[in-house]
Amino acid sequence: MTESAEHWGVVGGGVLGLALARRLRQAGRRVTVLEAAPQLGGLAAAWELGGVTWDKHYHVILLSDSHVHRLLAGLGLSNEFVGVETKTGFFTDGRLYSMSNSLEFLRFPPLGLLNKLRLGATIFRASKIRDWKALERVPVVDWLTRWSGRRTVEKIWLPLLRSKLGDSYKIASAAFIWAIIARMYAARRSGLKKEMFGYVRGGYARILDRFARVLTESGVELRTGARVEAIEPAGDGARVVLADGESLAFDRVVCTAAAPIASKLIPALTESEHERLNGVRYQGIVCASVLLKNPLDRFYVTNITDGWVPFTAVIEMSALVDRSEFGGNCLVYLPKYVAPDDPIFEEADDSLRERFLAALERMYPHFRRDDVLDFRVSRVRQVFAVSTLNYSASVPPVPTALPGVYLVNSAQIVNGTLNVNETLQLAEQALPALLAPAMAPATV
Repeated sequence: MTESAEHWGVVGGGVLGLALARRLRQAGRRVTVLEAAPQLGGLAAAWELGGVTWDKHYHVILLSDSHVHRLLAGLGLSNEFVGVETKTGFFTDGRLYSMSNSLEFLRFPPLGLLNKLRLGATIFRASKIRDWKALERVPVVDWLTRWSGRRTVEKIWLPLLRSKLGDSYKIASAAFIWAIIARMYAARRSGLKKEMFGYVRGGYARILDRFARVLTESGVELRTGARVEAIEPAGDGARVVLADGESLAFDRVVCTAAAPIASKLIPALTESEHERLNGVRYQGIVCASVLLKNPLDRFYVTNITDGWVPFTAVIEMSALVDRSEFGGNCLVYLPKYVAPDDPIFEEADDSLRERFLAALERMYPHFRRDDVLDFRVSRVRQVFAVSTLNYSASVPPVPTALPGVYLVNSAQIVNGTLNVNETLQLAEQALPALLAPAMAPATV
């Protein structure tokens, strides 16, 4: 590694910021990561629940997640990956069905045979599409209706779209559903037509701890509790102002914050840059983590189409992860995807607990509240950008109009869904644009 005097500041210590720091350091740059939270990881960070430390939000590693597996190899954690064959449930019309194989799919009562065949054909068709940009021009409901039929859209697709996108489904393109299907189909293909998901022993807490150690040993400075108030141009470089008034000078700064937050942090951007950043439509999440004595069912994920259920899905992590990781107990996530201004963000934890547990009682007759060991709620207003029509044409570019200031955030994921693998891939894709100015030959 050839050492450079150039000093980079990376604003944001999530997986994206850490991945960028690693690659910049490997390219010989001095790097300082600034993270507002007390711990690194962002959406992948862990927390404590009833004496158990595990991911704050649900994550899964597919066999096809090549960027994640490459990172694990680089961190010396490949041998800690565990692959598991999982099952999928479907809750509709007040009943829970298994949808884990082809036979169960054919037996699925809510749809007739013709609609099932059309649904299967839709998924197969999406898995074969390579020109995803063509799908950006088609509203997602129009595309699904063309391939699946109105009955299947009304019974299956529309409830699922609403649960993930809310009213934003009306402006989403078909590229949104294509990205989800393509990733899940790749998981089944890699798993020999079985649904094979995986995790690392110790969860992302272990991955992030090793990641931080490797970065520190390589010379990267990691600063947590460093809330950034502003990123300002300063000559040929940039200055970062922290909430406590500290001012840090860098040769170059890359901001990984969500688009509207980046707009606030960098006031000197052009009017068109601010418009583009604030024009990105986000979905947020309110996600409850529930530690239970006993399992709810055998499914890793249960999709929900009944509108009265106050959460998007049931993610039973202990159907994937060995229960020894949770002290012999069961961990369940109850996510609710909403717009950033949804009133649920202001709802008290006790109120959410009552509504969510009451729903579990209706869905699972054997569930008892005495089984609940702990219940915690995470709230994030900007989780992923909605793939609107012609979305890729409006994505903010990596270089800004300000010398030495760059943007790399999840809004730049144009042909996938937000997950750790896509995040790592984004870091790789952004690297040439970050390094190009620094590598340009000096004027003679």
